[in-house]
Amino acid sequence: MNEALRRALDLSRQLAELAAADGDGVARTADLDAERRRLLESARVDLASIDAEGRRLLQEIVSLNDLSIGALEHRLRAMARDLDIAVAGSRALRAYSATGPAGR
Repeated sequence: MNEALRRALDLSRQLAELAAADGDGVARTADLDAERRRLLESARVDLASIDAEGRRLLQEIVSLNDLSIGALEHRLRAMARDLDIAVAGSRALRAYSATGPAGR
């Protein structure tokens, strides 16, 4: 079980790196997350007999998952702000074009 958790932890680290990066790694993220989920589900069968090392690995996976989610939420908010600014600029341009010097 701990070997599956160690591999899931490694995948969680990779996912955290992808979440923090500015690039577009959606397909890679989906693949890594699917593999991690499979490993965690395989380890879930043995949770009744989890040892201290297994609990430590799970806690680290949870922490990395929280960091990844936070980074992705931050990127989503930043993208939403950028979109709001672009929409406001587009509206201002249309309004100025209709009433500005060229529109008169």
